[in-house]
Amino acid sequence: MQQISVSPVFVGRGTEITELTDALKRAGSGSPQTVLVGGEAGVGKTRLLEEFLARAAADGGGVVTTVGGCLEVGAEGLPYAPLSSALRRLHRGLGTELEVAAAGMEGHLARLLPDFGEADGEPNDEYGRARLFEHTARLFERLGTDRTLVLAVEDLHWSDRSTRELLAYLVRTLHRARVLLVATYRTDDLHRRHPLRPFLAELERLRTVQRMELERFGPGEVAAQLAGILGTADPDRQLVDRIHRRSEGNPFFVEELATAFQDGCSAGLTDSLRDILLVRVEALDEETQRVLRIAAEGGSYVEHALLAAVLDDEEELIESLRAAVGANILRPDTDGDGYRFRHALVREAVSDDLLPGERHRINRRFATALEAQPHLVGSDVRPARLANYWYHAHDPARALPSALDAARAARRRNAFAEQLRMLERALELWDQVSEEVLAHTLRPYDWAETYPPCSCDVVTHDPERLQLVDVLAEAVVAARRSGDRERGLSLSRRALKLVDETKDPARAAWFRMNRARMFGHLNRSKDQDEAAYARRLVEQLPPSAVQAEVFALSAGIAMLNSPTGESVELAERAAAIAREVGAHAVEQHARMTLGTLRNDLGNDPEAAVAELSAAVAATRELGVPDLMLRGLNNLASLLQSLGRAEEAVVLAREGLETADGNGLLRNIGTLLVGNLAEALMDLGRTEEAAEALAGAERTQQPGSHAEFLDRLRGELALMSGDLPSAAGMLAQARASDRVCQFQHSVPISRLAVLIAARSGRLLEARAELLAVIDNPIPAGNEAALYPLLVDGAAAEADSRGLPEAGPGRAEVLAKIAAVAALLTPKASLHHGWARLLEAELARAEDRDTPAQWTAAVEALRPAGLPGPLAAALLRAGEAEVLAGHREAGAELLREARKLAGARSDTALLAEVTALAERAGLALSGRAGAGAPVPAAPPSGGDSFGLTPRERDVLRLLARGRTNRQIAEELYISPKTASVHVSNILGKLAVAGRGEAGALAHRLRLFPEDLAPAGR
Repeated sequence: MQQISVSPVFVGRGTEITELTDALKRAGSGSPQTVLVGGEAGVGKTRLLEEFLARAAADGGGVVTTVGGCLEVGAEGLPYAPLSSALRRLHRGLGTELEVAAAGMEGHLARLLPDFGEADGEPNDEYGRARLFEHTARLFERLGTDRTLVLAVEDLHWSDRSTRELLAYLVRTLHRARVLLVATYRTDDLHRRHPLRPFLAELERLRTVQRMELERFGPGEVAAQLAGILGTADPDRQLVDRIHRRSEGNPFFVEELATAFQDGCSAGLTDSLRDILLVRVEALDEETQRVLRIAAEGGSYVEHALLAAVLDDEEELIESLRAAVGANILRPDTDGDGYRFRHALVREAVSDDLLPGERHRINRRFATALEAQPHLVGSDVRPARLANYWYHAHDPARALPSALDAARAARRRNAFAEQLRMLERALELWDQVSEEVLAHTLRPYDWAETYPPCSCDVVTHDPERLQLVDVLAEAVVAARRSGDRERGLSLSRRALKLVDETKDPARAAWFRMNRARMFGHLNRSKDQDEAAYARRLVEQLPPSAVQAEVFALSAGIAMLNSPTGESVELAERAAAIAREVGAHAVEQHARMTLGTLRNDLGNDPEAAVAELSAAVAATRELGVPDLMLRGLNNLASLLQSLGRAEEAVVLAREGLETADGNGLLRNIGTLLVGNLAEALMDLGRTEEAAEALAGAERTQQPGSHAEFLDRLRGELALMSGDLPSAAGMLAQARASDRVCQFQHSVPISRLAVLIAARSGRLLEARAELLAVIDNPIPAGNEAALYPLLVDGAAAEADSRGLPEAGPGRAEVLAKIAAVAALLTPKASLHHGWARLLEAELARAEDRDTPAQWTAAVEALRPAGLPGPLAAALLRAGEAEVLAGHREAGAELLREARKLAGARSDTALLAEVTALAERAGLALSGRAGAGAPVPAAPPSGGDSFGLTPRERDVLRLLARGRTNRQIAEELYISPKTASVHVSNILGKLAVAGRGEAGALAHRLRLFPEDLAPAGR
């Protein structure tokens, strides 16, 4: 990086250099780091960065540095500018090494660095930006394999949204690369609503990010700086005091004041900051000042050739530039053949000193020169630069077409936020231009998915003419894709005011459909109303892509909420219409929805699997990876719900591999990892599931189905017996704003029931169950509801005999049975869950028989899933023992113990072991084969090492007595009762009184306390 400061010595900043060096060391050890350096303008951020980068490069150790700067207002709308600049520097420094690292990803990376060749021809790909981000991260990971890479980004306060989002992505996803990111920004530019504020706040929460703010210099540091500038070891004390007072310790102002002092202007300066900044400019000859005024409007970086085209005399230009560089006002830029102001404050001061008409004239000259000779600037920056020149020239007739062109160019780079900003500028300018400009100078409609562009009537039919509503359509899509859905809703509302839905129902329906999408993403209920409105508008129209997409969206919304037979018909119509009109992607979307609906509402799951499989195969032919991933994800989820977990694992792994290869892990990776982990857990492969969840950090995006993975982590913690961690994961899962969807809420409620039951909070477990079954139950959720009902019934059975749980038990059991009657088992797994539920309901009423548990076991065996089978085996073994069939019971418990151990279900394993010990059963081998079976089981609590007095205390504790009540009944002191309770909790390895009481009931330690029944 080129040195640009006047001061020949680096002053102070020892602490900051140390922090940056430490961060570099951590990055070099394989832990990527990010340092955010803030400070007011002129405080020395750039000089600190120069010094650090120079030291890092000089120290060796395989450190490679590169720098990119965000551009100022003159380049508004230019996406990824600092990353493009940094990559260009890397390419010059590393040459073929960078090309090797980019192998296989050149098509997407070309959107950042045109040196990589032609960009992939996917400008309309909604997930193209995700691929760009992923491939950029992968490029830096590869570059950081054998070296430490330092990527510095200056002036982040001027960054465009796409740059901020890409940087945030890199910070979150670079977990193992030897990469240090350093970014500087002005703190004094961050007003309350500045977009950088939330960006910084979000990053600062991350463990690998540290934030430092540079303070102004004190008198000693100002003295050292002046000593270097003036070339004296001991500057005059009065001069130091005066300059420190006037500069207030700002190093840049110190330099300016010191230079003014050297030039003999120490007494001629005012207190105006602008005047301080312009002193050195005003000391130059008039022609050089004119060149500087023009250069200031060219942008934070201006090419020499462009300046020469704007000014007539190149020889005179060179002399003026030489004078400006010599005066340390301009500096040649190492990125190319151009110049930058030494400090942005100087450029701002020069620009602010222009008269309005003068500014407009200069921008017009830049725009005219660039239009006449487009090669003067790079093709990647040309549209945005031209749009800004015409806009600041206050020429709406030229600014409008150029803004539209810049918007199209931004879309082709998947920079949707910048596309939106340029389209909004076009909307601002629309009413300021003449009808002739609108009719003859605008580009044609660009692209907005299935939107039907031509809205003109038959008399003035001109299919090429761009309409205002067309621009609004492009802006709606740009807003939705950039994540600014609130703005998208506002733009679509404006568009609907322009569309006569009686004359143009398809277009009105298209806007309504997009509103439904955005409401859905914002988790607002209005999505169903908007979708229904759109459907009414297109119901009687001829077949079209809009009609097909509206029908497909309506069917999809119904699928997630309350699907009916009409939803199936709607999805079928959508697929047929899309096929007829050639909207192939819409057709496969509809077929995927149709497959899920047929499973939920029909009795032929194989037909549903076949439909989804065919849609996935078709998307492979289409070459649309995001659509194929939706299909793989849905198919894996469907197969898992049917008990076909092995197949689900294969599909989920294929989906993850496809997502990784196409840079889409951050978009759908969370769902695919969740489906993989859940299928592995079903198969009892809990270690693999835990590894998949642990590795999901790289793919998980905030707010992107995080509740799915949190719930699975909670289930694993529960299996391991870690109730506090399970409860923590439950709380995180419920913090998500997506839990309202039935497919997410039911499994989370099941986890809550299990945690409450095992913690002894039996009424809370009941309340969690009722919160689900007291509400309408959508069709097609057997896979989620059966386990919830079984665990709810088991909690009621385990609490039988507890006084507090008695009231309301019969009603709860009746409700469970009523919901079960609504369910339609579609697979052998569902039939097994149904038999298990029947047995648990019977146990809750103390009327279960060994035959019922045997039926559940046999029904669950074909699915081969160890979780529900082990639970059924435990209860079947218990029933056989209670019926006096001790050897049969021991055999069942051996199998249950084996399954529980294989899936690391320590909670179930402990219950099996405790039951065997209480019954005096040896599970290490078959009875009679060297392991004698005791004639009678030990009395309640013996297997836990409880003393007789502790058994008495536990019996009363299980009845809900307080310590004082226990003391009164046993004629001991409350303090002694408290000691006994503490000892009991330790021996039972439980966390509280409720959990101890629940365990006593669940293990039937005191069968004489159970309610009488008719067994």
